[in-house]
Amino acid sequence: MSQLQVKFLTRQTDYAIPETVLSVADNVTVKELNLLVNSLLQEENSEDVKNEEFDFLLLGDLIRTTLLEHLETKKALSEPVHEIEYFIKYPAPSPENSLIHDDWVSGVNAMNKWILSGCYDATVHIWGTDGEHKLTIPVHGAPVKSVAWVKCEDEEYTFISTSYDETAILWQWNENTNAVDCIHVCKGHERSVDCVAVSEDTKRFATGSYDQMVKIWSTDNESESVGGDDDKKRFKADNLKAKTKTPIVTLSKHTDGITGIQWMGDDQILTCSLDCTLRVWDVNYSVTDSGKNGSSAFLDISYSPISKLVVSGSADRHIRLWDLRSQEHTLVKSVYSSHSLWVTSVAWSPIDEYQFVSGSMDNLVKLWDSRSLKTPLFDISGHEDKVFAIDWSLRDFIISGGADNHVKIYKFQDHLQSHAMEH
Repeated sequence: MSQLQVKFLTRQTDYAIPETVLSVADNVTVKELNLLVNSLLQEENSEDVKNEEFDFLLLGDLIRTTLLEHLETKKALSEPVHEIEYFIKYPAPSPENSLIHDDWVSGVNAMNKWILSGCYDATVHIWGTDGEHKLTIPVHGAPVKSVAWVKCEDEEYTFISTSYDETAILWQWNENTNAVDCIHVCKGHERSVDCVAVSEDTKRFATGSYDQMVKIWSTDNESESVGGDDDKKRFKADNLKAKTKTPIVTLSKHTDGITGIQWMGDDQILTCSLDCTLRVWDVNYSVTDSGKNGSSAFLDISYSPISKLVVSGSADRHIRLWDLRSQEHTLVKSVYSSHSLWVTSVAWSPIDEYQFVSGSMDNLVKLWDSRSLKTPLFDISGHEDKVFAIDWSLRDFIISGGADNHVKIYKFQDHLQSHAMEH
């Protein structure tokens, strides 16, 4: 056993200790590092300080072995001082509910206490986060690919579903009566409509399709809307006489199917495609940049309004972190390698600038800290087949859907919530 020189750093100022160089044994683990940092915190504060559990980052990865083994893996034993960043360890997301469908679940999205799911049996479902099934809507003529809530006004919820049947449908659901109206059938795409995103002001939404086109639509519902039959739990397509809506704008530049779409503010849209490019579109002028090239087909993207960064999932099983504002030669700032098969879905935390989740064909959901490249915070198991969709719109819940015909709901507590519960 020999000694290593280390310095502890944190961005969580409430848990900062003096930045001095310390000697520690090379065989220490996270357990001993926690004891050390907590003892230094107690020395620094005159009043009693509760012991906390921390995670530790060194050279771009979470420490999960001895310090010596971690440094040997990184080939960094010769460094004179090792800077270790620490932060409060988050509780593992806990499984809350598993919602059974009759076919693959390809789209999920949550708002308030409600979850939308889209299914390959051409149905859309509304669920409570408590697992209650509110409604089945079998109107599409082919598998549903994506779903998105738009807004809620006076207990009237607006939402969108998109499908292989080449349409997007705009709906209105009344929470009190549990009745749904089909407001508009949005027609214009010539292939499967695979992804949808709603603008921040909720006045527009954008769809991406296998026909390589992006289309922008209005969310206004100023038209006569006709509901279903008397049985509000089920609907038939021939009962719906909603007004057909046409797109405001069509954007064309991709050369293969569009797999992911996100708004960046109210004037820009980001898309990814099977053509291995990301594109940023100016909605006002209907133009795009020259495209950002990836090394593999993109399957999904997520933009964080907090950090202004983008994560992408690809068919090469890697996740990439992009800074599209960067003036440097490469826009890819990090590559995350832990999944063993295609990464089909990614989603940023709604409140944390570092955390995101990913879903893969390897049946796993992973929760990441963007500062750790190979080691996720948690592997979240539960799915028994490919994961197709993931959503982290609600602070408290990570939601996923997959080829095992299930939507999985995982409860998540950030450290602020954990402390509130303890006190």
